[in-house]
Amino acid sequence: SAMTDGIPCKRIHCYHHPMSDHEHLQSGPLDEITANEVDIVYAGFWIRVVATIIDSVLIVLLTMPALYGIYGDQYFNPDLFVSGFWDFLISWVLPALAVIAFWVFRSATPGKIMLHLKIVDAATGKHPTMRQFIIRYLSYFVSSIPFGAGLLWVAFDERKQGWHDKLAGTVVIKK
Repeated sequence: SAMTDGIPCKRIHCYHHPMSDHEHLQSGPLDEITANEVDIVYAGFWIRVVATIIDSVLIVLLTMPALYGIYGDQYFNPDLFVSGFWDFLISWVLPALAVIAFWVFRSATPGKIMLHLKIVDAATGKHPTMRQFIIRYLSYFVSSIPFGAGLLWVAFDERKQGWHDKLAGTVVIKK
């Protein structure tokens, strides 16, 4: 595998438009583009942790004022996992929809966008399908349950895939 700035690069089979001025992944009918190998740098564990922290801070900044406005100090009661319907909607449903929407429209959450990361199909390097994104989101729970082992897997995997990536058939790359 090639080296770029000391970071191992792997190759992924993608389609590259021969007339473009810069390297980027494109999709389209095979008769309009030529198959080409494009160097891909997989996003490692720590940069993905930073992206997750950025996303988590944004979610808290957006949801906490609404939850506090609805529930007041009772929201911080440690005996309740979910304080009620609005808590479930604001803390679980809306963030899930927002994350999946960002993935569908930008191939990344705000944290990944800020760090120039992108989620792509592991086999083709193209934009993942809606099915892949939903599987990826739900697989976060599978990755988290055994003491976060599926998330830590990113640090040791050759393609820097967590279990959620493997189950969805995705990889996170540096743009």
